[in-house]
Amino acid sequence: VQLVESGGGLVQAGGSLRLSCAASGSIFSINTMAWYRQAPERERELVTACRSGGYTAYASFVEGRFTISTENSKNTVYLQMDSLTPEDTAVYYCNVDGIGPNSDYWDVWGKGTQVTVSS
Repeated sequence: VQLVESGGGLVQAGGSLRLSCAASGSIFSINTMAWYRQAPERERELVTACRSGGYTAYASFVEGRFTISTENSKNTVYLQMDSLTPEDTAVYYCNVDGIGPNSDYWDVWGKGTQVTVSS
């Protein structure tokens, strides 16, 4: 299973970006689709996750600014980021886990997409 992320870039504070992550390969079902981020000299942290069935969770620092959504027919997850601040600058990673056609479990990471917010 592979993940392809897109949508990162440079934006001014207060602006918006939309990230996308498409999963492809031997997918029978998807359990959870999530976004993490890692800023320089900091550990990778969970931003938001969406489990099958629609349950979603957000990190407290999101504060209602970010929205995760999925397009199940395309095995794609999106992250809409609004009211961005310089503190949101980081590499954003997509993480997806699920089951393959042979009942094998898989858990994969994207390569990451850079988000830079200027002040």
